Amino acid sequence: MPISENAKAVLERRYLARDEQGNPTETVDGLFRRVANAIAEGDRHFDPKADVVATARTFYEMMTNLDFLPNSPTLMNAGRPLGQLSACFVLPVADSMEDIFDAIKNAALIHKSGGGTGFSFSRLRPNGSTVNSTGGVASGPISFMKVFNAATEAVKQGGTRRGANMGILRVDHPDIMSFITCKNDTSEITNFNISVGITEAFMEAVGKNQPYDLVNPATGQVTGQLNAREVFDTIVQSAWQTGEPGIIFLDRLNRDNVVPSQGEIESTNPCGEQPLLPYESCNLGSINLVNHLTRTVAGWVLDRAKLERTIRNAVHFLDNVIEVNQYPLPEIDQMTRSTRKIGLGVMGFADMLLYMGVPYNSEEGVALAGEIMDTINTIGHQASQELAESRGPFPLFGESIYKDDKPLRNATVTTIAPTGTLSIIAGVSSGVEPVFAYAYIRNVMDNTHLIETNQILKDRLVEAGIYSEELMRKIVEQGSLAHVDGIPEDIKRVFVCAHDVSPIWHVKMQAAFQAYTDNAVSKTVNFPNSATREEVAEVYRMAFTLGCKGTTIYRDGSRNEQVLNIGKVNDGKQAPAPAGRVCEECQIPQESYGHIQPRPRPAVTTGFTEKVRIGCGNLYITVNYDENGICEVFTNTGRAGGCPSQSEATARLVSVGIRSGMDPKEIIQQLKGSRCPSCLRQAGVPVTSCPDAIAKALEKVLKVSQNGGHETAPAPIAPTAPAAAPIPRPGMTPAEAKLAKFCPECGARLEHEGGCVTCRDCGYSKCG
Repeated sequence: MPISENAKAVLERRYLARDEQGNPTETVDGLFRRVANAIAEGDRHFDPKADVVATARTFYEMMTNLDFLPNSPTLMNAGRPLGQLSACFVLPVADSMEDIFDAIKNAALIHKSGGGTGFSFSRLRPNGSTVNSTGGVASGPISFMKVFNAATEAVKQGGTRRGANMGILRVDHPDIMSFITCKNDTSEITNFNISVGITEAFMEAVGKNQPYDLVNPATGQVTGQLNAREVFDTIVQSAWQTGEPGIIFLDRLNRDNVVPSQGEIESTNPCGEQPLLPYESCNLGSINLVNHLTRTVAGWVLDRAKLERTIRNAVHFLDNVIEVNQYPLPEIDQMTRSTRKIGLGVMGFADMLLYMGVPYNSEEGVALAGEIMDTINTIGHQASQELAESRGPFPLFGESIYKDDKPLRNATVTTIAPTGTLSIIAGVSSGVEPVFAYAYIRNVMDNTHLIETNQILKDRLVEAGIYSEELMRKIVEQGSLAHVDGIPEDIKRVFVCAHDVSPIWHVKMQAAFQAYTDNAVSKTVNFPNSATREEVAEVYRMAFTLGCKGTTIYRDGSRNEQVLNIGKVNDGKQAPAPAGRVCEECQIPQESYGHIQPRPRPAVTTGFTEKVRIGCGNLYITVNYDENGICEVFTNTGRAGGCPSQSEATARLVSVGIRSGMDPKEIIQQLKGSRCPSCLRQAGVPVTSCPDAIAKALEKVLKVSQNGGHETAPAPIAPTAPAAAPIPRPGMTPAEAKLAKFCPECGARLEHEGGCVTCRDCGYSKCG
């Protein structure tokens, strides 16, 4: 099985079945056999005599050879009791309190099952409008988005992560300006991606610098007008500042709505690549293009025969997913089976170009993208038609836009999804994105920092006889090969990274894939920090002109966190601002309000990560330092435990405080000894709370950093001496004493009442 050690680590950490104690109960090979066998069982639904063993073998080989991988929920849940295999869902949000909270409840059930959700809030009446039933005043979509966000925060998926959401609002909704800027404070609505639903009428008004109408969805009445160009500029400004909102083109989505009789498409999944009707689900998988290359005398070429086989097997696989899936809601079960939409996409496209010697930012690269996706879409539809011959078309085929054509098993066949984790498993570039960087710092799980090098580049440099560690360091510092001396121009021309690719080529590439994709294309236009607002505006205009269904941008450094970091390695020092200096980005004088600006986070740091047992699981604490001392703290909760938001907030504030010049000893003094009942109630826990654990980790690393970082890793946080056993209350029998539970705060006997545990002596309650 051609799986790297890194891929194995990811699979073991996130995908393998585990027992109640969190210990893996299967191997990586066992995972793929489990998935293959479970999905192959779908054949029996149509033919009791089907050779399920042969089908399972085909699926197993396709996955273990890394030719194709399904979306993560399928890998996690196929053949397991949960059985929920879909990545994401779209839920309706109607304009009534009952419907709103039904949607919240349904979203919670979906998040619990491991899925993401998409919502359109466009049907909710605007803030300040009258509620006839009560005579009250509506609070508007933004306030309810915050309720959805809070509910998402409360529901953990498998004890490891929060659910993801997409929130969409039409550009002609009266609250659109509030929506556009609702995430400018990046601490708000943190569990949502947001996109503006843009109409063609709006884009026409933008081009003409004209006003357009705002419409109250509850009454259908025009409530006012806004200047389209000013609204567009606000979208651009917010996206430049924070990466959000994205945009989707609603009219374009609905021209491709396969079953318009079922209503309009108003929303997508959280990443935007799957437009869905209410209660539909996305069932996705991706073909690894790198594995479909073959080397000839003339160089690397696409093995079209193998690609065709994989496409047909993948369509078969994904149709079976729909059949064996255990959906979280009966409405989703019914709607998904009615349209049977699947989304077959690709990963490793950028790596394929590198092997073939084709620059991403070239007409040759764009043409190759269209050619490959045309093949996948054409063969995919043929495979769906063949399945329809034996299994029947999707039930709503007679109402579909295809009703006069050859029957299809699936209303849609192709989608270009992001493949973050899947591409790590396969060891290739993500989706259709260019390579982000060829040597970079990755913030991996547990917030540890690693410098990684693209293997294709490394091999090419070795082949050219110029590879060295010093050269790779220069690439890390520059973030690109473009301006690194000593690298031949022919290598620089092919090995372009995301920031080398101008906006026009990003959008051209997205449009090339979109032309042959049923659904949409998940694509992020990555900008350097120096990008201008006009460059962002240009991307949005081009995406509309070239036929994309939406797009998202991200300007490097515009958010506090990102998984991948590139750029010059610096010493972390920042010269004091001259008197009267004005910030280039926000135009606020730097000396105003007595602000203390934290020094920038250095690009390269040294540090330690420690796993600490806490009362409700494990807490992973990473403390990093540079030559100036401690500069940042990260926390991550292990499986099934902790208070991740509080721990993360504490770590962030500590990091900002230290980089702003606060004495780490003062911070340690404030945090050390903080008490949490979850830690105190269990014997052998070496800390009294998560903040106490952070303080103790800081204390140890502070000593190392002050000694120039020359010491070995500090010793683990040692368990404190076990507390003396509480003295049983007088009158208790030995049996009662043995069974009794004692208060972690005062040692008194606990009482069970109202489904909770309470101490009558000090008022401690397990329920808070």
